[in-house]
Amino acid sequence: MRLTEHVAAVLDGRLDHRSKAPIAVALSGGGDSVALLALTLDWARPRARPVLALSVDHGLNPDSAAWTRFAAETAERLGAAHRALAWTGEKPQTGLPAAARAARHALLAQAARAEGAGVILLGHTADDVVEGEAMRAEGSSLGAVREWSPSPAWPEGREVMLLRPLLGVSRAELRDVLRERGLRWIEDPANADPRFARARARQRLSEGDLTPAKARPEIAPGRDDRVKTLARACADDGAGGLAIARTALTDCDPEARRVFLSAALVCASGGARPPRGARLDALLARLAAEDVFTATLAGARVEAEKARLRILRDAGETARGGLRPVTLAPGVASVWDGRFEIVADHACEVRPLKGLAARLDAADRAALRAVPAAARPGVPVLVRDGQARPVLAARGAWVRALAQSRLFRACGVIAHERENGVSAHSVLRLVSLCSEPETPPVAGEQRSRS
Repeated sequence: MRLTEHVAAVLDGRLDHRSKAPIAVALSGGGDSVALLALTLDWARPRARPVLALSVDHGLNPDSAAWTRFAAETAERLGAAHRALAWTGEKPQTGLPAAARAARHALLAQAARAEGAGVILLGHTADDVVEGEAMRAEGSSLGAVREWSPSPAWPEGREVMLLRPLLGVSRAELRDVLRERGLRWIEDPANADPRFARARARQRLSEGDLTPAKARPEIAPGRDDRVKTLARACADDGAGGLAIARTALTDCDPEARRVFLSAALVCASGGARPPRGARLDALLARLAAEDVFTATLAGARVEAEKARLRILRDAGETARGGLRPVTLAPGVASVWDGRFEIVADHACEVRPLKGLAARLDAADRAALRAVPAAARPGVPVLVRDGQARPVLAARGAWVRALAQSRLFRACGVIAHERENGVSAHSVLRLVSLCSEPETPPVAGEQRSRS
């Protein structure tokens, strides 16, 4: 199969032919991303899909501004729209590659969402797969790349998926395509700097120590049918947490159980860091022993009942500086605590209920009875200037719980662009106790993850 046909087949399998939303392509100006943009446009033009190239200036090289200009010129020449993004502020002295990667993903996700793009294409190749394996052998925590995965930026990347159509293609093949089309590209000197693990792995690859032919896109555990089955069996508990029958876990194999539980803990807590291996192993052992217990891990509270496992936010995080208040602007979608997207029609502050329950009115106290007792301290409430009483956010604003939606993406349930929408089931059920939720008029976005 020719390279162009291979890439088209991947795009056919993941993207919606009928959609008119833009397809975002991360464009650094390097050979892989320039080739990806050209091949994506080959697919998009006959389908009338707009393509948006996004370039991030990390500010780490004196030539970075010139690289961004080159990327913009290349996008214009090829017929794609372009947006230049910049990583500003102080840069860390240690862990720079990881920090740059995190900043890049956040900027790309924000820009894609702002333009209505739910999928970002990245130019990782078969060579990157092999280099990543070598980096992990050196002790890097870099995760294995997948063809289809959720954006790692949270909450900036909510409902944004990443697609890597070139994982079965070598870097050399892409350079051949560029030469055939008369396209130029940039060589980043950092790729040859031995201070960085990626550059060392690339050098080994060029010397023949690593073989691109051995590269195979890893089938991520989240795409495994067993993990998908567990995710589908996991319900939104109506208050931002997750619940699943214990039999669903005990009937599943250990590796699928481990992958699912790690994802569920992160999603229910609203955080971004997975649990540590040893503590996760201890939790899995207790579950396997069919113990009835309560535990906390990775910012989540685990309630293991006899028949059901409930995973919710650890409200004890309040004492450690978590669940911080956030000021909401009218009509602006804001993410509070990494768990709830909230739109209010008036300026107010969102806080955790902990310490404020006694000040709720009778209607709010009645509505609160639908929430599991352990989850109540972490329920969002709205506080307006000049008003003594807080109001449950789900009764005073449009609130969407994010845990289940995020879990579905992490576990591979969402496998195609047309499935990547906002589910009505994620609207907090407390709203239904008062009125039917409506789609909010969103003028902009702000975020908070404490």
